[in-house]
Amino acid sequence: MGWLTMPFTSMGGHASAKAYLDDQFTYSRAVEGGTAGLRVLASACPLNRTYYAAAQVMTNGTGGEIFAIVCKVLWNPNSKTGEQFGYKDMTETMGPCEDHCPKTILTLLSPTDNEHARDWRRRCAANLARRARTVADGDRIRLAAPLSFTDGHVGQEFIVEKRGRRLSFRAPDAHGRYRITRFMELDWQIVPVTKVHKTIFA
Repeated sequence: MGWLTMPFTSMGGHASAKAYLDDQFTYSRAVEGGTAGLRVLASACPLNRTYYAAAQVMTNGTGGEIFAIVCKVLWNPNSKTGEQFGYKDMTETMGPCEDHCPKTILTLLSPTDNEHARDWRRRCAANLARRARTVADGDRIRLAAPLSFTDGHVGQEFIVEKRGRRLSFRAPDAHGRYRITRFMELDWQIVPVTKVHKTIFA
């Protein structure tokens, strides 16, 4: 489907993208033989950019298959054209490029044989695993590919400098410190360091 855009006044009083989309994807309508619809069991919309939801198929009030809905979100409060909010909805069977679905939603989904959905779930799981990694102050890390910085430095290995939750990176042979955007989502590994222990003579 394409994009659906609107002013905030058309959001039915909902103050956030998450609240509006939860309402849009939770519904019940009369069909021959009873009712059919969807129910959002869990959802998230980090920074109003991408909406992820676990939606359950409802038939005559009984819950069935649970699948993922993904929406690209437009959030532009200062729009001069009135397109302050918009979204483009997809299901996981369409293999969305957006693959940072929270674990709390992935764990609710029903098993599927759809290859596009299975690939999307694998990508989401891989991203979760990357973000779950930890580094300590002083660790030496090696990126899968070199990075270039505005001062002209090109580097692939760095020493981690950790101050609380803030990370900076120092080139092993230089004094410059660098920021690496979305570091936890990149491919990298910790370089083992051989520690030499002092010999103690009796």
